[in-house]
Amino acid sequence: MFDLTRLLPKLLQATGTNPEMVEIAARIAWTRAAGEGLRLHAVPFHLYRNTLVVAVDDAMWQKQLRTMSAELIFRINQMLGRSVVDFIEFRIDPATVAKAKAEAWAAKSPAPDKRIPIPAEVVSAAGSIADPDLRQRFVRAAENCITRREINRR
Repeated sequence: MFDLTRLLPKLLQATGTNPEMVEIAARIAWTRAAGEGLRLHAVPFHLYRNTLVVAVDDAMWQKQLRTMSAELIFRINQMLGRSVVDFIEFRIDPATVAKAKAEAWAAKSPAPDKRIPIPAEVVSAAGSIADPDLRQRFVRAAENCITRREINRR
């Protein structure tokens, strides 16, 4: 499989100083530099001049990531093949982070027509619940749990 981030320096060279392409490339590089663990807690949303603005969940994430910013800047610029980011500003913006988490979850979730069937044991257990609203919530919770388990197996 070909690593698309290796094309970022060539993309920047081909587009010159197009600010939109530079921003897109910086955001892609951030995603790779940050890694899987940070991706859902720190979301890049703007490149202003040479400052990458990254939304974080809370002050704790902001403080932790500030200590790592030099390493992240180095990784980003190395991926881009030139100095694009000189500074990273970590802004506390839980709404932006929550939106990114929801989008990531939606991208991982199977399409409605490819849902995993609910086991007979769950349907049987749901049948013994008298309250229809509670029964429906129980089935949805079980379905979400099964879907999450299947996604994590991939």
